[in-house]
Amino acid sequence: MTANELRSKYIEFFKSKNHVEISGQSLIPENDPSVLFTTAGMHPLVPYLLGEKHPAGTRLTDYQKCIRTGDIDEVGDPSHLTCFEMLGNWSLGDYFKKESIGFSYEFLTSPKWLGLDPRKISVTVFAGDDNAPRDEEAATYWKENGMPEDKIAYLPASDNWWAAGPTGPCGPDTEIFYWVGEGLPPAGSNKGTDSENWMEIWNNVFMQYNRVDEKTLVPLPKKNVDTGMGLERTNCILQGKTSVYLTEVFQPIIAKIEELSSYKYGTDEEKDRSVRIIADHSRSAVFILGDQKGVSPSNVGAGYVLRRLIRRAVRHGMKLGIEKNFLADIAQAVIENFKCAYPELEQNKEKIFTELSAEENKFRDTLRKGEAEFQKLLPNLMKNPKKEISGKIAFRLYDTFGFPLELTQELGAENGFTVDVEGFKEAERKHQEASKTQDAGAAKGGLAEQSDTTTKYHTATHLLQQALVNVLGDKVAQKGSNITNERMRFDFTFDRPMTKEEIQKVEDIVNEQIKKDLPVTMEVMPLEKATAEGARALFTNKYGEDVKVYTIGEKDNWFSKEVCGGPHVQHTAQIGEFKIQKEQSSSAGVRRIRAVISGGLPLEK
Repeated sequence: MTANELRSKYIEFFKSKNHVEISGQSLIPENDPSVLFTTAGMHPLVPYLLGEKHPAGTRLTDYQKCIRTGDIDEVGDPSHLTCFEMLGNWSLGDYFKKESIGFSYEFLTSPKWLGLDPRKISVTVFAGDDNAPRDEEAATYWKENGMPEDKIAYLPASDNWWAAGPTGPCGPDTEIFYWVGEGLPPAGSNKGTDSENWMEIWNNVFMQYNRVDEKTLVPLPKKNVDTGMGLERTNCILQGKTSVYLTEVFQPIIAKIEELSSYKYGTDEEKDRSVRIIADHSRSAVFILGDQKGVSPSNVGAGYVLRRLIRRAVRHGMKLGIEKNFLADIAQAVIENFKCAYPELEQNKEKIFTELSAEENKFRDTLRKGEAEFQKLLPNLMKNPKKEISGKIAFRLYDTFGFPLELTQELGAENGFTVDVEGFKEAERKHQEASKTQDAGAAKGGLAEQSDTTTKYHTATHLLQQALVNVLGDKVAQKGSNITNERMRFDFTFDRPMTKEEIQKVEDIVNEQIKKDLPVTMEVMPLEKATAEGARALFTNKYGEDVKVYTIGEKDNWFSKEVCGGPHVQHTAQIGEFKIQKEQSSSAGVRRIRAVISGGLPLEK
């Protein structure tokens, strides 16, 4: 079974269980400053898991592209990935543990679907603690589906408990594992007794509590189920492969790397590692650049992660002897492989090629400058009797000039020097700690704080976009927004800086609509009807899919109409005074506005 077939079968199965297929969303989270990228299939559904009504109903399924950056340095082994796909199904106050477990087991083991050997499947459930009891309910339903007692591991909250944050929705989960060891698993083997040979493929989260404080859990009146299956891992298991890089998800990409480098994958483990890094990082970069809200390489936020991925791929290309720009060639293989599932990659391919080539040129220039800086340092280094380059110097070359540690080691060795690698790691660790302290809010796990203030800012982005169109013309289109309790940031397509007069005019238009106290209404309708009525949309939803349309103004005389998930104020006077603080470049052809609001009427509960 190919990845494309697995993706289709998953959606087909859950449709047969009365789930509605919805569109996967952008890799760049909407109005969520807590993470840089969409990190899981549930991420775009957070408002609905927290209680908002979804336009498609209470049973949903989709596939979602995700980026996780926490273990970039681990990528290179046979299993770690930065970019991956999640297959998901959700129950929003509909079915609960019994049906969820039954669906999962049927899909995995039924010959009609995946037909996996039940003897090679084991599960984990929550063991219970002082806050919540052992999840006997989930265990009972597993047993009813034929799961032997010795294949059920009861693990603590660190393994089998999901929480939105310190407070809010939470609950136990059950994780599903597949045996990847030799033959059949021995009696008594499960994730609790043998963590090496069991690979997680699916996680079912049961949101049944609201955490009021550290010691208080209150049962939720409306319980939700949120599940996620890793497409690449499950595909690997179905094909009996030992690595995701041996499946057709990566093989066309690896074939292109082999062609460009004249190296045959599988010949040398160190070079294989470089091939895997190039394959994963180039795929990730293509998905980020080709996203409907794609960012460009930069020195901050998501753009910095993208730059790091590209440059690490280029560095490992050099290790394989690829001296010319090569990522655009690999990008073509990525696009060809994924354009059916993600048509936006084909639509944005020229941007992808241009940005990759430009960043490669910048990095090669950076390397030349770093080498020149090293040569400047050389006379002083030669005075060191230890013939050792300190970790501090090596890290400065890396941090200031983008010069990789391996290159400092190579240049050092050519001149008879070693490098204090431990000192470099210590300097890097201190730098990372400082960065984490500065950006402590950027790792909360994907749930933005839904406060009255962020709701006001969210509605203000609708007013701002329409005001920009009124002043600058129809070529203006939203490229992304980021909202905190302190400010809003709005990116839009435009090819020059705005004049002071234009900025003032936009600000005046927004404030004029706020003072008019226009009603904000929501209607659910098919996407094609929404666009026919003039609603703005990023056009990422599937044809025929129902969407929420928010209108600001009277039905027949509206100021703004957008396809959006929310949340929004009830009328514009609740927003308060709108003030643009800065207008600047974000990337080529994209401008950025930073703005604040103050005052406003309270929201109605």
